[in-house]
Amino acid sequence: MKLTAIYMKVPEGYVAFVEELPGANSQGTTLQEARKNLVEAVALVLEANRTLAEESLVGVAVIREDFILPAA
Repeated sequence: MKLTAIYMKVPEGYVAFVEELPGANSQGTTLQEARKNLVEAVALVLEANRTLAEESLVGVAVIREDFILPAA
């Protein structure tokens, strides 16, 4: 899987987000810090989405399997 990170220079440093993943955004005083923070933001968004999905499926019969998106 390949996603697109966007970094924008602002007076305070950099803001960052992932185009394909709404809610995955961050910032940093340096580009390196913004990159590091964006990795953490992506992990948090995915974890939160998983939690919401699991909560909505309590008591529901589902099939759960790995889903691997081929590299682009």
